[in-house]
Parts: sequence; structure tokens; C-alpha cells
Amino acid sequence: MTTLHEPVVTTTPADLSVWPASTTEPRPGDLAVGGVPLAEVADRFGTPVYVLDENEVRERCRTYRHAFPDAEVLYAAKAFLCRAMVHWTEEEGLGLDVCSAGELELAVTTGFPPERIVLHGNAKSPRDLETALRLGVGRIVIDSPSEIARLAAAVGPDGHQKVMVRVVPGISAGGHEKIRTGTDDQKFGLSIADGYAQHAIARILDQPQLQLTGLHCHLGSQITSVKPYLAAVRRVVGLMARLYEQHGLVLAELDLGGGHGIAYRPGEAALDLTALARKVRAELSDACAAAGLPVPRLIIEPGRAVVGPAGIAVYRVLAVKKTGAHTFVAVDGGMSDNPRPALYGVRYAPRLIGRASAAPTAPVTVVGRHCEAGDVLAADVELPSDVRPGDLLAVPVAGAYHLSMASGYNLVGRPPVTAVRDGHARLLVRRESLDDIRRRDVGL
Repeated sequence: MTTLHEPVVTTTPADLSVWPASTTEPRPGDLAVGGVPLAEVADRFGTPVYVLDENEVRERCRTYRHAFPDAEVLYAAKAFLCRAMVHWTEEEGLGLDVCSAGELELAVTTGFPPERIVLHGNAKSPRDLETALRLGVGRIVIDSPSEIARLAAAVGPDGHQKVMVRVVPGISAGGHEKIRTGTDDQKFGLSIADGYAQHAIARILDQPQLQLTGLHCHLGSQITSVKPYLAAVRRVVGLMARLYEQHGLVLAELDLGGGHGIAYRPGEAALDLTALARKVRAELSDACAAAGLPVPRLIIEPGRAVVGPAGIAVYRVLAVKKTGAHTFVAVDGGMSDNPRPALYGVRYAPRLIGRASAAPTAPVTVVGRHCEAGDVLAADVELPSDVRPGDLLAVPVAGAYHLSMASGYNLVGRPPVTAVRDGHARLLVRRESLDDIRRRDVGL
């Protein structure tokens, strides 16, 4: 999505289709992103290391603003958050969608305007709500009936807080059953079908300190078709029509969430953002006209689609082992820095970098260093048959749900995050050290 800074020398465009648009091959086998060779990043910052193309992130923010000029675009911070990411999204005109007091405080202390932040979550803690009210968060998304009284009490009789209600439209969409959130059999939201959503809304209307601004709906993640979003629009507008009939309520906002699918490997499908914007806008207009309602302002919450394709994970090969018909290539990271293959069966396309190889490719399984049979980063992928210890492997589309889901398994420590732009690399988040781990361990 970003503009190429220099021409690709030997690599075909198809080979780089899921890499940041600034990716080039200045020398055979030596990929550069943002004008910085990835092998140099690995030498300077060590491995494993995450690399973020700042221009790619910014251009993806702009693409959303241009596709949805009349909508409010909120970056979903759960995908990846650090102070630089907060700064980039704020400068590019996006709001923020956060899920915890931690994400909220990091954003506000970095300078992000709290009124442009939305807090949601299926089980908000007292600290989450207290922090949101103290910092003046723009809207709080109510996810369960019990939150209504808790929030009203926390606001107090003289206070005021804008809220939305997360509704479940009963639509199954998403890349894996564990990331589908639009159906009635999961933990998020209030069902439209059984009347729970309407009952909760009636209770909110009885709380004068809570101002209901609209409805929130998130179908899931890795959705590559526009159709589920159109179905969601119809069902949520249907609920809005019933609320108008029962309460004379006209809601000003409709949040369709995010979940916009991206390609992790060449040839995979991705959501057509232009088609999504055009068809959702038309569907919303038609549905509201049929219901006799004004068109609410649309809100969307992309996360993965903003930062995912901008990130690369770079590993160093530690061992190559042949076991029967299988070849395992073990690297110095694994499920502690990327649990997604173990959780969702996600498939990646790693690439040998830092040297040219004339060897034919062969199927291998790239595995991590952790004491877990499920610690597999990429199964049955093609790599040069001469891959050996000391080589570098780069995994594209590693910007989302890697560091944000990283763990302390085996006390390996989480990798650093670097940013590249215009030929320069800088550290955003330092490597987690053994000293960090020891300092948290306070008892004997």
C-alpha cells in the first residue's frame, strides 16, 4: 500500500505480495524494508526481532480514512500497541478502540485525546471503569446487563457518560471458530434474537447519567467477504427500528467493529476495503430509508488490517533436523512470541534472508525453541534445501497479535520492536531481559 522507495531487483512482485510495499531486494537474497536491510536489523538488535514499516502503517490508516470519509475510524489497539503506534494513529486522524485500563492509560499518557477513545470488553474490571471515567473516555461499550448499574453508580448522580451497547446479530463470520464473535453461542454482547439487547437498552434509558449514542456490533476476525457486514447492517437497523417504535429512540451511531481479513500468504483472499465501504454505505442508507430512520454515523474498528501487513518477524536458525520424511528447522523464537499457529492453525510464508541460495527448495516445518510439540511456526513450507544454523528467516504479516499475545513461556523474554522508515531503523520497544523477569519475582 505504500509507495516503493526503490525498484525490486530480482524478486517478482508475486513473491512480495504480502510484504510491505517498501520491500526491495537490493542484493539477491537480501531483503530490505523501509530502505533498511532486514539482516542489518537482526545484527543490530538481535533476534528474534519485530520490524514495523512506519510508512506502511500510516498509509493503511490513510486508506481507511479515504475509503470511509464520513465514518469514524478507530484503530483496534488489541492488535498491537506501543507509544509510537499511538502517536502514528493520532497523527493520521484515527481514534482508538481499547479493551483495558492498561491500553487506555498508555494511550492517554502518550498524549492521545481521551474523547476519541472507545472502551469495550466483555468483563470490564472496576479499575477499567474507574480509569475510563477518570480520564474522560469518549464512549464505553456496555457488554452485559450487570455493567449498567455498575457504570451508573460509578458515574454518580451528577455525572455523565456516553455509552453504546454491543449487540449480537446472530451471524457466523471469521477465519476460525475461536475468532467468530457474531453468534449467540459466545461470550460477547447481547443477543438481538432473544430480546436481551432490547431489555438492556430499556434499562439504560432509565439511567439519566448514561447517554446511549448507538449500537456496537463485531462479527469476528479475518472476514474476507462483504456479505456478513451487509447482513449485520440489516439486522442492527431492524433493531433500531424497533427501538424507535417502542421508545421514540433515534440512535446517532452504528459501530460495525472490524475483523477485516488480510492475506498471510501469497494468493490468499483479503477483504476488499473499497467494496466494503461502498456496499455498507448503500446498505445502511437503504435499510434506514425503509425503516424511516435517519442514517447513523458509521464507526469501524480495523486493527489487524492496519498493522498486520506492516510487520515482519526475523528469527535466526538454531538447528536443522531430519526425522524420517520430515525436516525441522528450529529458530530462536516460537510460540512465546507468536502463539497464533498453535491457537488458530494460522499459516505463514517464511523466507530465507541475508544470503542468496541456488539450492532447490524443499518442504520443511519451521518450529520454535519451546518445550511444546505444538510450537510450530510454519508447517510444510518451501525453503532452500541448504538452510542451515545461523541463517535468518523472515516471516511477513507479523504486525498484529504477535507481541500483544506474547507470553513468558520458558522465560525466554519477549522480542523487541523496531521501526524502519526512509533508510533508518530505531527501537520502539526494547527486548524483555532476564533482569526484567527477575525483578518481578519478589518472593522466596
